[in-house]
Amino acid sequence: MRKVFKHILVLGTVVYSLASCDLNRNPISGFSELTVGQKTDTSSVKYATRAEMLAQYQSMYNSITNSQEGWYLDFLVYTETHADNAYCGTSGSELTSLEQQTQDGTNKNIERDWNSFLGQITTANRIICNIDSVPDPALTSAERVQWKAEARIWRAWMLFDMVRLWGDVPVVTQETPDITSDNIEQIYPLLYPSRQPVAKVYEQIIADLTEGEKNAPNIDAVNKFVLSKTVARALLAKVYAEKPMRDYAKVIDYCSKVQADGLSLVAYTDLFAVNAAKTDCKLRNSAESIFEIVYPQGSGNWVTWMFGIDLCDPSSTYNWAKWITPSRDLIKAFDNEGDAIRENEAIVWGQPSWSNHYPSSHYPFMYKTRSKYNSIIKLRLADILLLKAEAYVEQNSLAEAAALVDQIRSRVNLSGLSSTTKASPDLMREAVLKERRLELAFEGQRWFDLLRTGKVFNVMNTLNARDAGRAKMATVNDKNILLPVPQTQLDKNPSLTQNEGY
Repeated sequence: MRKVFKHILVLGTVVYSLASCDLNRNPISGFSELTVGQKTDTSSVKYATRAEMLAQYQSMYNSITNSQEGWYLDFLVYTETHADNAYCGTSGSELTSLEQQTQDGTNKNIERDWNSFLGQITTANRIICNIDSVPDPALTSAERVQWKAEARIWRAWMLFDMVRLWGDVPVVTQETPDITSDNIEQIYPLLYPSRQPVAKVYEQIIADLTEGEKNAPNIDAVNKFVLSKTVARALLAKVYAEKPMRDYAKVIDYCSKVQADGLSLVAYTDLFAVNAAKTDCKLRNSAESIFEIVYPQGSGNWVTWMFGIDLCDPSSTYNWAKWITPSRDLIKAFDNEGDAIRENEAIVWGQPSWSNHYPSSHYPFMYKTRSKYNSIIKLRLADILLLKAEAYVEQNSLAEAAALVDQIRSRVNLSGLSSTTKASPDLMREAVLKERRLELAFEGQRWFDLLRTGKVFNVMNTLNARDAGRAKMATVNDKNILLPVPQTQLDKNPSLTQNEGY
């Protein structure tokens, strides 16, 4: 028992310190976890008023807004640098190890992101687990149903990203009650959750998204920073494309539902642009966007300076080596296709003072987040159309798949696929994967695309020979294809296990 309480003390200290830092740095309103839920009557509900629950609902969206470090910056390292689209850019063992496929459980970035994902799930759980018991009649039935649905979509999204990065992960769907000597044994699994098998994780993801789709709001044409029905449908399409739950008929069905929600492609040159005066981004909440984190004038997205210069800041310079440096292999893929439009929207060339990966006279930078006012677009229609094409190929509906790919190519003035390609399932698979790479470069898709399509070993293990500018990589195999569980979490939680190979 003494050992158990020692673990509880450590865990409680860590959780309290993380929550205190976040809430003190980014207060959400007059109500917060520091001011509500601290009732002396242990039989009372945690949140008694609509205002208190509204604070938790707002906190969820605020936490998404403030997630640039983990859910965008680090996420692009896992999906672009850890794949073949980018080099690490700046030096640092955490980044170079992920580029070289030599990461281990001591990687500080992996640790902070494991904690961040679970923290986001905790934020969602505060709504899911408490909203039905709020006694205040001012909190309407419609609000209860909708806010809970949005929280379930968010919890599912976090679990989906976690399961694709780490495999087996904890599935936390309850809040931990106050600890007493009478209940310690019962709540031990909540304090120290074990990893659940991948299939179980996906079951929870699908349950959350299915319920979320029923009761979330419809997509809002002027505000895409909402966990809407369309977001749930887009995520369900992605979930059913993954091997553990693969069902291509459902992929096509959910992609079709997304298309039916009033979305349309916009000019590619507008998606990531700033206005002519360089005072703001050109588009927010476009007709193509499904979910985007918006940073309007007066707020600002700090992560832009991690990739290059801020076009809306005249004083911005290339004053350090930045992250997510475009790889020669990606640049070659654009050039081989004659894809100048998408290459120029994804990559910009500068003349910094360093030459880490390229000569300083002609140095490429990631260009899709080019000002502090640019949105982070997490889901958009082109991604869903190409995912639908992927599913069509696997159902041998090659003409339907080719029509979608050609639609994407036509937007950037590229010719349609050849008749030879359109007649071959294998060539169509390659065509769809290539189109996703060029269309979605630096949008957090590449590593997952390689995993999902079974191409990761062939692509990554030939990269040393293909890309002379890349740091020499270790062989990618079944033992390092997943990220390691952070060693600090293994030390704190005796119920956790490490992925094989670490």
